[in-house]
Amino acid sequence: MLEHIPGDWAHTFTRRPKVLIADDQPINVRALHALFKDDCDVFMATSGAQTIELCHKVMPDLILLDVVMDGMDGHEVCRRLKADPLTHTIPIIFVTAQTNEADEEYGLSLGAVDFITKPVKPAIVRARVRAHLSLKMQGDVLRSIALVDGLTGVGNRRKFEEDFDASWRHCLRESAPLSLVMVDVDYFKRYNDRYGHQAGDRCLQTVAKRLTETLRRPYDTVGRYGGEEFACLLPNTPLEAATRLAMRMEEAVRALKLEHLDSGCAETVTISAGVATLLPTDDSQPAELIDAADRQLYEAKHAGRGRVASPMRMMEG
Repeated sequence: MLEHIPGDWAHTFTRRPKVLIADDQPINVRALHALFKDDCDVFMATSGAQTIELCHKVMPDLILLDVVMDGMDGHEVCRRLKADPLTHTIPIIFVTAQTNEADEEYGLSLGAVDFITKPVKPAIVRARVRAHLSLKMQGDVLRSIALVDGLTGVGNRRKFEEDFDASWRHCLRESAPLSLVMVDVDYFKRYNDRYGHQAGDRCLQTVAKRLTETLRRPYDTVGRYGGEEFACLLPNTPLEAATRLAMRMEEAVRALKLEHLDSGCAETVTISAGVATLLPTDDSQPAELIDAADRQLYEAKHAGRGRVASPMRMMEG
């Protein structure tokens, strides 16, 4: 059993890092767990399949992965995780009894960031884990900045696309419905023409804030899709619930009572929203859901704007 080495590095991170230990020998798992449990949230897996499943569930900041495991070995686990857009940025450190230089080179060629041989030296393991966690979290901060819309503070188009891909994969695995609400600020060009672009910017900021405040679950997201259009992703949400949320959004924006005297549907700023829901399957495509929500948004605009449009039933994948 490895003795715990007191650490002075947990304060380096803004939150407790999540470390996944994957090894089919329980004694090895317990040893590494004892080494990191005081500084990190530690998750444990004893097979390759369980490792992949846990990665999708908890999204660890780093994986300590054994190479030789029954069934799916560590190399195959690494290969699959690096091929998955949802998990490819998670750093993987191979921890193995293999000492051959060719084995180390092969592991690194698969995308691992480091290679530690057994029996491990606690101080070395902690130092390397700390270094890679620091790099991972610095990268996360820079990446999050790059994914934020500079004007409104919500996710930008690229962030929406990443969130959409992750939500699609999650709902596909869980056989759960995925809903999308497309939102457009009504007659926004007229608003800019009358009140000026600075007022238009403030209007978009206020609307984005109100849309975000309407959400009630941490995994529901609002992103700026482009111009005065926003997209709201609602995983694990049936059509009826998504439609109710869209109606709350429309009411919340209307309640702001932002003057818009050149609007064609009200004297205040309003939004139109289109709702669509799909149960993802292996035969369906994400673009189908976006196209369906866009069609509903068109229906809302065609019917006079300042309203929500949704289909009679959920789409079948």
